[in-house]
Amino acid sequence: MTEPPLYDTLGVTYTATRGTDPRLAARFWKALGDARSVLNVGAGTGSYEPPDRYVVAVEPSPVMAAQRSSPAVRASAEALPFHDDAFDAAMAILSDHHWDDPIAGLREMARVARRLVVFQFDAQAFPETWLVRDYLPEFHRLIGPPTLAERAAAIGARVEVVPIPWDCRDGFLHAHWRRPEAYLDERVRRGASVWSRLGPEIEARAVARLRADLESGAWHARNAELLELDELDLGYRLLVAPRDAVTG
Repeated sequence: MTEPPLYDTLGVTYTATRGTDPRLAARFWKALGDARSVLNVGAGTGSYEPPDRYVVAVEPSPVMAAQRSSPAVRASAEALPFHDDAFDAAMAILSDHHWDDPIAGLREMARVARRLVVFQFDAQAFPETWLVRDYLPEFHRLIGPPTLAERAAAIGARVEVVPIPWDCRDGFLHAHWRRPEAYLDERVRRGASVWSRLGPEIEARAVARLRADLESGAWHARNAELLELDELDLGYRLLVAPRDAVTG
């Protein structure tokens, strides 16, 4: 289940920096295959809901749901109020790390849909990124079970690498990997829950250090090779599974 206290706070400005990146959207929609009915779990504001299919959204946060252009069912991923095989496919976009029990939620998705498409990050890969390595080393506090591999195994999913374009239009945590100045903007930081979860002292220290490194040229000296890349593997993955592969 999405954490209501957190997203009832962050959600107020969520649409300022979070939106649909068309390249990611095309990847997700292709993974849905020929599904005509789609359940979006932890739907938020609905950035990646395919416009040419019948979509039902599940979103527990009233603040997030209020920013949608269409209604959402108030429910948790772990107890979806739908009968078996109600949908052709179910999707979750950067959502299941906020659920109380991700494995239970994924299995619920598999109960109500024949195909699963889940976009998520591999937290084990994040310490290798410059943002975490140099400015947010405390991120390790947020890493807990289940791992991405365990989630994939629970639903029998194949795991696909999703490189992030340098000019990604959706401002999740690492979207600005080639635009470090963006992280100095509080609106950008409010669009990614990690900053709030780590707390104001860590956030203030990280921002101050990044600002100093940008002004001195230290960031560019350490990361010059990134400026030549159009996309980068930052640990984001797409899990795609048929329902009959679910285990447990």
